[in-house]
Amino acid sequence: TAHSQQPTAHSTNSNSLRRTAMFAPKMKNLNKGSAASNHNSTQRKSITHSVHTQTTAGDDSEYSSNGNSTKDTSESFAADTDDDMTNLLCERMAANQLEEGTETEQSKLISRLVQVKNRRRWEIQDSILDVIGQTPIVRLQRQPIPEGVELYVKCENTNPGGSLKDRLAMGIIEWAEMTGKLQPGQTVVEASSGNTGVGMAMVCASKGYPFVCVMSEAFSTERRKLMRFLGARVILTPKAHKATGMVIKAQELADQHGFFHAKQFENEANAWIHETTTGKEITQAFARQQKKLDHFFMAYGSGGTMLGVSRAFRKAAAQDKNKSAEAAAVANTRLHLCEPTNAPMVSSNIPTKYPEHGYPSTSFDTAHPVWSPHLMQGWATDFIPKLLAECKSEKGYHSVHQVSGGDALLCSQRLAQTEGIFCGISGGGILSAAIRHAQTCQPGTTILAVITDTGERYMSTALFDDIPLEMTEEEQALSNSTPSMAPPAPPALHGILPDNTDDLFGM
Repeated sequence: TAHSQQPTAHSTNSNSLRRTAMFAPKMKNLNKGSAASNHNSTQRKSITHSVHTQTTAGDDSEYSSNGNSTKDTSESFAADTDDDMTNLLCERMAANQLEEGTETEQSKLISRLVQVKNRRRWEIQDSILDVIGQTPIVRLQRQPIPEGVELYVKCENTNPGGSLKDRLAMGIIEWAEMTGKLQPGQTVVEASSGNTGVGMAMVCASKGYPFVCVMSEAFSTERRKLMRFLGARVILTPKAHKATGMVIKAQELADQHGFFHAKQFENEANAWIHETTTGKEITQAFARQQKKLDHFFMAYGSGGTMLGVSRAFRKAAAQDKNKSAEAAAVANTRLHLCEPTNAPMVSSNIPTKYPEHGYPSTSFDTAHPVWSPHLMQGWATDFIPKLLAECKSEKGYHSVHQVSGGDALLCSQRLAQTEGIFCGISGGGILSAAIRHAQTCQPGTTILAVITDTGERYMSTALFDDIPLEMTEEEQALSNSTPSMAPPAPPALHGILPDNTDDLFGM
């Protein structure tokens, strides 16, 4: 596989996922050539000071690359992190990659200083943000796949906001804080089909930022209510304007009112939070079990998850497989991208063209020519996100699988009724593609699919069309099989309960 090596931040031992990331100096004033190279020693000192003074190690045991339990000290971690960070800086400076005012390069450097620490979720946490990530990987036992094929799901529906996008929200907000793009009390605005909006609403509520979500009226009503319950304001755009209209409206609001626009479809912090958390968790999980992951399935959405995970896998695979369990786990992993059957934009190989200086920067003249409405909310907007285009240019995935809405619905329902895992249409669609591929695999093959969100935000959608509200005939017959005797009347007691007590049976 033609992959370029991308260094990643180290993960360390602790009981919390760090919310306050380390500050790194802005890189706007760096010039090309010798000036950038001569800046190395000063920048190295700054990064070293930042890492050593702000990094601590916890007491939890961690597994080394060969699977053995080890204990890290703050000094050894800081030294390792310092080497990784400063080497990355020097390499990019020497390669003249740090151009003045380049936002993406700044976000790469800064986002890589966000340290992810292992912790136990059941322990006391300082904030709800401390329980984002570290989601479980579960082996499925009752799916229609050949005997000997191992099928796993990474349950991102267990994040506190109910979806994978909690990670994105935390990463972008942390990055904006570190770069000074987000000021205390400033309003955050983002275009979202709902999951990013819910994650942003949760993170902003925890951190004290007002949040405005711009969402098409086509998406489920539960998402609007969830965000508003979390204190967000929700601006609805016409269904006919599609996702492009959402992005344009969000930029309009940012320009008019001075809001911080998160820009999930192009913000590099989106990819890096998945490189340093999601991808790292997967490599560590399979390495600790001494398993090789053969196939990884994910839909693209904003493009950040596939881009970040692919980079994490490349980073691990670049190590010596004879010495690193993580390298052995993902060295030959094939990454599979899922898209809707009736919106095969990636398969069409027709790119979305972005103007260098447009209004807004994420807009374009027309929607993608092969896009059409589909059931998988958040899977495929009417344009190819910049992060996904970057993933393709890096050869971040190996194949594309198309999934119908009907298959996604059936797989979501089957997963709930056979495994007890409650997921939305998106997760069902990804798992559907994984199962279809598993049916062609030999025994011993290991497959991982991502369950992106919970099913509760789909109750007003086609996912629940066949789920009745009243008793079915079978349920009524079962009820009628016993007399349904009334409970005995309570004794007449007075003066015990206040007069305004809620009567739950009369509400």
